[in-house]
Amino acid sequence: MTEHKTIIRSGSGEVEEKRSRFIAVAVHCESEEEALAFIESVRKKHYDARHNCFAYIIGEKGELERAGDDGEPQKTAGQPILSVLRGAELKNVCCVVTRYFGGTLLGTGGLVRAYTDSARLAVQNAEIVTNRVGRILTVRTDYTGMGKIQYILAGEELTPADIQYADNVVITVCVPEELLDKVQKKITEATSATAVMEYGDPILYH
Repeated sequence: MTEHKTIIRSGSGEVEEKRSRFIAVAVHCESEEEALAFIESVRKKHYDARHNCFAYIIGEKGELERAGDDGEPQKTAGQPILSVLRGAELKNVCCVVTRYFGGTLLGTGGLVRAYTDSARLAVQNAEIVTNRVGRILTVRTDYTGMGKIQYILAGEELTPADIQYADNVVITVCVPEELLDKVQKKITEATSATAVMEYGDPILYH
């Protein structure tokens, strides 16, 4: 897994079905503790609501998934919300849908539709980014090699984060993990192995 999608700005959405209000909020969470704290904060905010149903996916590979129906019929609330998060391919995300009961029973199909639609709206209204795993590559070269290296980086659609000019040139660029060997090989060949390359630990960037 070299990349994953996540939310960096929360989103909300609301659906009304037979006078029942379904208010959804989707947020970024880095851990299960953060997700549980967010769920609890929504419960406190909407203390007078009939249900606060939720789903969350934690981990860059989605290692942890949880869903809760909070009193709704089994699999009519939490699972539909979770399906929306999975469908959007989101990781490290939590969505809570609050229901204010309108006095009319919706049935299983109606509940699934309302929880799905409200969660989908929240996700659509959130700001989503694709986080990628990469490494900071530092290249030290002479001025002759600089143009060749810039050409290689441009060919891979990589933009240097910094270029320092002194006796030699130092180029700093974030390279996706899956391109690192390829880029290093190209730079070595283009500069006849005169460029000195160092790279740091894996990082997430978008």
